[in-house]
Amino acid sequence: MSQLRRRNWLAGLAFTSPFIVGFLTFTLYPLIASLYYSFTSYKILTPPVWIGFENYKELYTDELFWTAIYNTVIYTVMAVPLQMLTAFILAMALNSNIRGITFYRTIFYLPSLVPIVAVSILWLWLFHTRFGLINTALGTLGLPAIGWLTNPAWAKPSLVLMGLWGIGPTIIIYLAGLQDVPEHLYEAAALDGASWFEKILYVTVPMMTPVILFTGIIGLISSFQYFTEVYIMTSGGPVNATLMYVIYLYDNAFRYIRMGYASALAWILSVVVLVCTLLILKSSARWVYYGGETR
Repeated sequence: MSQLRRRNWLAGLAFTSPFIVGFLTFTLYPLIASLYYSFTSYKILTPPVWIGFENYKELYTDELFWTAIYNTVIYTVMAVPLQMLTAFILAMALNSNIRGITFYRTIFYLPSLVPIVAVSILWLWLFHTRFGLINTALGTLGLPAIGWLTNPAWAKPSLVLMGLWGIGPTIIIYLAGLQDVPEHLYEAAALDGASWFEKILYVTVPMMTPVILFTGIIGLISSFQYFTEVYIMTSGGPVNATLMYVIYLYDNAFRYIRMGYASALAWILSVVVLVCTLLILKSSARWVYYGGETR
């Protein structure tokens, strides 16, 4: 290596050293450590004791583990498609060329800028059984009050409904994708006598499939990591109806001080998310189109 190349290499290493140190310290080391701890009994205050696969074996007989998986899967199945569909419809509406459209786009994006904790407290009061604004509105219509967060049957749908508040970033992503759809495709469809719905079905949706794939994977990962709102509003209740997977992981790590078991839960979650993502990517060859070609 010449002196100039060595100097450039050292300069590049110096500029990237903050990232390298941060990655090694805050990402790679915790990742490797959590894998090791998942095979140990670790209480933080005492040294970890190697127990092999006992933590993973315990998962099969842990009823709360299966309850958390069930709740997370049900929430994902309800929330992700609904949020994607709602964001897609709103993005198509905001893609119109009307006066003041930038104002409307800002209005729909603003809720996503509110801190999650503030949003959770706001919706906690909206869902309040006795004093909540939603039940007050139902009362004026002569309808009975609903225990949004106190009835196990309504707890998860309430969280799904609240999730529609923060779809602003997804709307922006869809809006950007819609603006990249070639206009001549709509003109050709119009010449063929296609209705507005047929244009959406046979032009807009196929051209938007790469964006739909991206938002679907991001939504899937986010739903499996759903934590803050549930922790503030229900803490997993009522009767474990909203005990999401990450809530149960948090409880084992910081409430029961079972770091080894929590590490095993974390790695199971990583594997599940990885497998689901790979399955979606594998299936994308049948329905995702890039420039009119299937991949």
